[in-house]
Amino acid sequence: MHMMRRLKSITSGRPSSSDPGGDYGTKKTKVDQDGGGKILMEPHMSEKKSIELDHCSALNQMNFDASSSSSDPPVKIQEATVDQLPKEMNDMTIKVDKVNDHEEKENEGIMVNGNGTETGQTIVITIGGRNGQPKQTISCMAERVVGSGSFGMVFQAKLVETGEAVAIKKVLQDKRYKNRELQIMQLLKHPNVVELKHHFFSTTDKDELYLNLVLEYVPETVYRVAKYYSRMNHHMPLIFVQLYTYQICRALSYIHRVLGVCHRDIKPQNILVNPHTHQVKLCDFGSAKKLVPGEPNISYICSRYYRAPELIFGATEYTTAIDMWSTGCVLAEFLTGKPLFPGESGANQLVEILKVLGTPTREEIKCMNPSYTEFKFPQIKAHPWHKLFHKRMPPEAVDLVSRLLQYSPNLRCTALEACAHPFFDELRDPNTRLPNGQPLPPLFNFTAQELEGVSPELIHRLLPVHIKRMM
Repeated sequence: MHMMRRLKSITSGRPSSSDPGGDYGTKKTKVDQDGGGKILMEPHMSEKKSIELDHCSALNQMNFDASSSSSDPPVKIQEATVDQLPKEMNDMTIKVDKVNDHEEKENEGIMVNGNGTETGQTIVITIGGRNGQPKQTISCMAERVVGSGSFGMVFQAKLVETGEAVAIKKVLQDKRYKNRELQIMQLLKHPNVVELKHHFFSTTDKDELYLNLVLEYVPETVYRVAKYYSRMNHHMPLIFVQLYTYQICRALSYIHRVLGVCHRDIKPQNILVNPHTHQVKLCDFGSAKKLVPGEPNISYICSRYYRAPELIFGATEYTTAIDMWSTGCVLAEFLTGKPLFPGESGANQLVEILKVLGTPTREEIKCMNPSYTEFKFPQIKAHPWHKLFHKRMPPEAVDLVSRLLQYSPNLRCTALEACAHPFFDELRDPNTRLPNGQPLPPLFNFTAQELEGVSPELIHRLLPVHIKRMM
């Protein structure tokens, strides 16, 4: 039986309420290519979506050579075990269910008359005045657009009173749909998460309502840093790979363990970095959600290259482990200079994963989505992890990638376990410095909340000796 016919059974009419393999990345964000600072945001996706995928004849056009399991795949993994890659899926229709008015939770905020945030415009807003707090007036001047997309626009702006640079994310509010971004961002307070400073609402002449999030401004993304080294035909310095990945994991540990929030769109474009201190900030919580056990979630989520396999299989009761899969993809991309799983479509994304991880076992399929325990794959042998990287790659880096990119979500490292991995031991050395001789950004200033319930053994591996002496 053709492999793609089996893949088709995943994407056509099974119990999943959403298309597991469509291209969330088709909603590209347009970015100011000439400007220095970039804050890239992806469009917000409602939880109340059901996606129907018409039967595509293109899904029947790929065959797998099952006999290839008797020998190792070639080093060029893009050529391994595939006779023909699937064409882009087509005829995809998205149906969106309306949310009842009583399900909406309106956030109180300052209303600004007029169009709100526009380039060159100064917006005066009043904050405070609640719970005995004094009122305060601040003025924001929008200076230039640094990002735009179907979600809205992002402006670089300046607080007139202090001269502080900020970013303003302007998002169209649709009262029919839930919007969790503001609610979640109001809970966030962490050195590796972008800070929400203020928010206000604005209206237009067309009676459109916009939410404006005033965020701290961070001038770069790790995506642009990685692209810089890729264009130079250089590998990203290992110290930067360690710094960026560690801080991503620390941010995820905070939102996963402390808040119970899953980001659901981890990718290099959503990781901000200060190019001078190399402190990292996780941003864009437009797809984030507090996961509740037993409550279904949309599986058509996360940008395709970084989408966990359980999402491709249509799982709706997934965990924060989907963020850890994405982090493994990001780490591999830092190490190689290119995406590890560059699928051309949703179905092809699964093909790319199979070429590296091989055929999942029955138990692994059950862990990803119990609905597909009878699903049969041709036997594809896994590609050895060490052959994916250059010979001088530290084995600790390869080991961490392999621990994050597991089919079974419950076998992946948690974010805090990843922070304690030996790959980051160099960061725990008090003598380690940035390439320019400057000290590392704060990495081990954990709060009691971050370490609550953590085993002594894990804390022992996590914290450097010089930090433990100070405790």
